[in-house]
Amino acid sequence: MARETKTKASTIKVQYYRSAIGRGEDQKRVVQGLGLRKLNTVRELEDTPSVRGMVAKVPHLVRIVE
Repeated sequence: MARETKTKASTIKVQYYRSAIGRGEDQKRVVQGLGLRKLNTVRELEDTPSVRGMVAKVPHLVRIVE
């Protein structure tokens, strides 16, 4: 068997810093889809176009750290 080499994919850290209370249901689902539950939590996610698109949908609720 050939040995698999794991390359570290680029990642981004996303912080949930504003509440989604009073926002549309679609924005709440985007925040949930990013895996963010409580305020000020930080998730490290793969830097893919789909994740970047989700962050672009709610820039007023999340920020990219680092």
